Amino acid sequence: MGWKEAAEPVLTRMPTVRRPEGHVPFKRKLAWTAGILMLYFFLTNISLLGMAGEGTDLFGEFRAILAGEFGSLMQVGIGPIVTASIVLQLLGGANLLGLDTDDPRDQILYQGLQKLLVIIMTALTALPMVFAGGFLPAQPSLALGGFTFDQTQVQILMFLQIFAGGILILYMDEVVSKWGVGSGIGLFIIAGVSQRLVTGFVQPADGGFFYDWYQIIIGEVAVGSVFAGDGLNTLLLGEGQIIALLTTLLIFGIVVYAESVRVEIPLSHARVKGARGRFPVKLIYASVLPMILVRALQANIQFMGQILNSQWAAMPSWLGTYNDQGQPVEGFFYYTAPIYSPEDWMWWTGEVAGSPEVWQIAVRISVDLTFMIIGGAIFAIFWVETTNMGPEATAKQIQNSGMQIPGFRQNVGVIEKVMERYIPQVTVIGGALVGLLAVWANMLGTIGAVTGTGLLLAVSITYKLYEEIAEEQMMEMHPMMRQMFGGKE
Repeated sequence: MGWKEAAEPVLTRMPTVRRPEGHVPFKRKLAWTAGILMLYFFLTNISLLGMAGEGTDLFGEFRAILAGEFGSLMQVGIGPIVTASIVLQLLGGANLLGLDTDDPRDQILYQGLQKLLVIIMTALTALPMVFAGGFLPAQPSLALGGFTFDQTQVQILMFLQIFAGGILILYMDEVVSKWGVGSGIGLFIIAGVSQRLVTGFVQPADGGFFYDWYQIIIGEVAVGSVFAGDGLNTLLLGEGQIIALLTTLLIFGIVVYAESVRVEIPLSHARVKGARGRFPVKLIYASVLPMILVRALQANIQFMGQILNSQWAAMPSWLGTYNDQGQPVEGFFYYTAPIYSPEDWMWWTGEVAGSPEVWQIAVRISVDLTFMIIGGAIFAIFWVETTNMGPEATAKQIQNSGMQIPGFRQNVGVIEKVMERYIPQVTVIGGALVGLLAVWANMLGTIGAVTGTGLLLAVSITYKLYEEIAEEQMMEMHPMMRQMFGGKE
């Protein structure tokens, strides 16, 4: 008996959100999407019952990408979903699962396996947060409903809350994917990044862009001479945040431009004379979503380092040395930590934690660049293959729609060869380019400290959401288009 036969009774019985039996009207899709978004914000504002003190956010700078909110029911965010996707992509890429995604039975097994992995990852992520290192400190006792819980019982209660939040976000994502517009993961990332971005602009406190400039104008913040080093640093990197503003605007512009750069392959209908179209192969063909996988892999490495540092008093220095703020300043975990902001590499400002040597900073930047560029290209390839965007799957879709490439025989193999000229190369180039952009944006900083990767994701997902909404509106107005593209009545 193979693993599929042994696991089938469990995987096929995993709870799932029922698919709509017919066409879901566009207004209803918007209503489902807005409802889930409101529920998400509601859950991020429910604090964990039994938590004492501030604690330490293990996801730290990755929070903009992994969504959720520290100390709330959404503590783990989309981290377990992304980690499960990484595991499945690696297993699928190595062909260890033996699942054919074109087979309906294997599709059910794949979806069940993904849910099971998410549940396991949620538990494995929540356990060390609650029971190891005091990252989420528990109250020594808690009186609730006539019962008094000791500290261990309070920790168990906190774990159950985090676990329930992780399962909720899994099914909220599934509701949006089946009944709403876009995907839940993308929606939660946009929500988190947008909230941080707006806060970074308008918050009436130190760190708010407009507030800081108001302080500069009325003289509350001493800038000094613009031509002097300190004055220039204050305007560019300090309270003025000019570089962060320019980087934020540039990322918006570059992503929108890159989304419009494409190779358009002409198509014509085999039976309907005059019916023509184009198949666009975008520069960012695999989207920027594979970047979530790369950053999540880095987040898991740093997550492991934080746990080792809290539990292993005599951890070797070559593995990592941590400062009082829980940040690595030396060793393996320092070199594999992403560059988060200008303060992580601009050694001449004297603000780099741990005061590392210039060569150490250069090694860290090189590792981050290599990780993001090569990892971005690799995960982009995996993403294209597992989401049926590769040459073979695309050729079948074009053939099934009745379209063909003018000047070529109407044959799946011929269409696939044409697609192989463009899709693999564009996938690698686009994945590497997005990785480079993410590191560059992190190095220069962004408004609201949303990180370059978070801003890239938010802009690209928003752009694709806009395109999907426009497509839904077009199909709503012209039902024949829905039939042509295989939609439900």
